[in-house]
Amino acid sequence: MSGAKNHDYHILPPAITPFIGAMSALIMAVGAVSWMHPDSMPSHGGAIFILGLLGVLGTMFMWWSDVIREAHAGDHTPVVQLHLRYGMILFIASEVMFFVGWFWAFFDFSLFPSALPPIDGLFPSKGIEVMNAFELPLLNTLILLCSGTTVTWAHHALIHGDRQGLKTGLWLTILLGITFTSIQAYEYAHAPFAFGTTPYGSSFYMATGFHGFHVLVGTIFLIVNLIRAYKGDFTPRQHFGFEAAAWYWHFVDVVWLFLFVAVYVWGGWGAPVHGG
Repeated sequence: MSGAKNHDYHILPPAITPFIGAMSALIMAVGAVSWMHPDSMPSHGGAIFILGLLGVLGTMFMWWSDVIREAHAGDHTPVVQLHLRYGMILFIASEVMFFVGWFWAFFDFSLFPSALPPIDGLFPSKGIEVMNAFELPLLNTLILLCSGTTVTWAHHALIHGDRQGLKTGLWLTILLGITFTSIQAYEYAHAPFAFGTTPYGSSFYMATGFHGFHVLVGTIFLIVNLIRAYKGDFTPRQHFGFEAAAWYWHFVDVVWLFLFVAVYVWGGWGAPVHGG
């Protein structure tokens, strides 16, 4: 037959989702710029930004729902699954480079402070009080390390057909992620320095704050997988959605270890400790 499928790839039908996503991203970007420059840009930038953000979130929901339906329909052949894994690996690689930028900025500020003349109230960080790395930051490190073991437990349970173990491991990982975020919020509320007042404070909040955002995204990712586990999704042979979430969570764990050592321990070495 001339129309018969004679390959292992899944050819997507025409869809409006990419167009909606692109337009939503444009609206969100315009709204963000307007929001940050209210004097020179159109008003209601915040509303425009939220409208675009809702469009982006809606696109993500529709797109990933389509991916799940395709998997249930049998469209994810071994070749398609392999390419999905390649895509996730490349995405994580791009996230690694994103954090490399923040680490680069932190080490540049730390190793070459003389190259930072006072500009618009931004002064070198000498004498700033820092948080004790071996209190809340160490506790959060232990929490994330434990969450790495629980998500691995869930993965092994799934591979061996233990669905109760899968659910329990996911529940524990999600609770540990929420605990981490709560402790970080408490830490921010009691930090002895603010964002934007010193190079240390700026790089600290940007690096740890973006990591905290990634923890939130990873927690939502795991919650979606928990819902799918209760619905009976995933099999020992086909569970890319769970694998992607587990890889992302391990990436978040590794980034935090570097942050803990570089920013909290090395970055605060010899500085006065807040409350100490």
